[in-house]
Amino acid sequence: MKRKQKTERDLPAIPDKLYFTISEVSQLCSLKAYVLRYWEQEFPQLRPIKRRGNRRFYKQEDILLVRQIRKLLYEDGFTIEGARSQLSITPEAVSQSVKVNVMVKKVIAELESVLQNLQAEMNVSH
Repeated sequence: MKRKQKTERDLPAIPDKLYFTISEVSQLCSLKAYVLRYWEQEFPQLRPIKRRGNRRFYKQEDILLVRQIRKLLYEDGFTIEGARSQLSITPEAVSQSVKVNVMVKKVIAELESVLQNLQAEMNVSH
C-alpha cells in the first residue's frame, strides 16, 4: 500500500532561528537528508552554508526554496529538469503560495501558544 505523500499544507511551521541543520530541514520539509544533498547538486539556487567538517547550515530562505522545489516535484508533477527551469524562469525563487503557507502556519502556532498560556492562567486562577 502506497503511503500518502505529505503536501505543502501538512508541513510544520518553520521556527524563528537563523540556521538549521540538515536533519532539522529534513524534518521541516518531510524529506530524507540524502534527497536534500542530491537537490543541492541539481538546483544551483540551493546553497546552504558549509562549515567545519562539511556540515551544512540552512537559512530560512533555503527552507522556503526546498519547500518550493518539493512542491514543484511532488505536487505539481515537474521533473527535476522542469523544476529547475521553472525556478530559473521565475525571478522570485519561492512562490507566493509557499510563503503565504509558511506565514499562516507561523501565525497559527503563535495563536495556539497564546491560547495555551491563557488556558494555563485560567487553570491557575481557579
